[in-house]
Amino acid sequence: MEINLISDTVTKPTPGMLEAMMHTKVGDDVFKNDPTVNELEAKVAKYFGMEAALFFPSGTMTNQTAIKIHTQPGDQLICDKYAHIYNYEGGGVSFNSGVSCKLVDGNRGMMTAEQVEASINPPDFYHSPLTTLVSIENTTNKGGGACWDFTELQKIGKVCKDHNLKYHLDGARLWNALVKKGEDPKAYGKLFDTISVCLSKGMGCPVGSVLVGSKEHINKALRIRKVFGGGMRQSGFLAAAGIYAMDHHIERLAEDHRKAEEIGEVLFTLDFIKKVEPIETNIIIFEIDETKMSSATFLEQLSQNQVSIIGMGQGKLRIVTHLDYTDDMHAHFLKILNRIG
Repeated sequence: MEINLISDTVTKPTPGMLEAMMHTKVGDDVFKNDPTVNELEAKVAKYFGMEAALFFPSGTMTNQTAIKIHTQPGDQLICDKYAHIYNYEGGGVSFNSGVSCKLVDGNRGMMTAEQVEASINPPDFYHSPLTTLVSIENTTNKGGGACWDFTELQKIGKVCKDHNLKYHLDGARLWNALVKKGEDPKAYGKLFDTISVCLSKGMGCPVGSVLVGSKEHINKALRIRKVFGGGMRQSGFLAAAGIYAMDHHIERLAEDHRKAEEIGEVLFTLDFIKKVEPIETNIIIFEIDETKMSSATFLEQLSQNQVSIIGMGQGKLRIVTHLDYTDDMHAHFLKILNRIG
């Protein structure tokens, strides 16, 4: 039995999703004539209570587009040192927008309003970059699927308003946070200038992310998407998967969270595990005590049992539960972990 826990991006479309994809209506989305893409965009915009949305090939492109909307070359944005836009988007902040990052030393990818305010450069001090944007990530990937406290997000939002800064949410796994905390997506829509959400992670779609914002911002995003080469033609086949996922796959994320917690419980009992980060959603980050077992040995033993996970560097390993990780796989994996222990 092969078990792939590298990421929640490894999933395949379900039979129901494939059926929806194969029987949808399509057009040319570059001309905004694909009815299914238009339907998905309207659906996501309504979900967050925002004016408009735009379908993209990837979450990196949605984030990079949002940064370009909100900044000018030479500006600076504020984000946590663990932020995906800084660590895992190929240097796109500087390459695409000519913008630098002021990194905040937060907790598991989450910073406080006080830290944000302290990071703002004085706007009249022309020797330093002009701060124009604050970007946060919920849930935090490198922080182990951590969910932000919404009150703190509101406090950061007030800092942004007080200092005339734009506020972007990298919500690649926002669906997980909404399910875990029972939050209202429209509250997020009221708070942020732009939100990006990913359909190809926990939602189980093969491709796609959506950027949500005001009509003005999404009109700008349409041009930027073109410049980035993100225009697609009959992309309604992909959008149909997104519509199906929103209708059928949001609430089931709680299953992924439960399985992640149960994996964490087993890891806690193994004497060669040095640390397990708090588990809130579908990501487990842990460290091996190298004096008792090397990470390489642990990964090799998993590989011999046809289990794949990923190393994040600095001695950290990551497991991600997802739609294709079945109950049978879960029971089998727990037995493997106990045998290694």
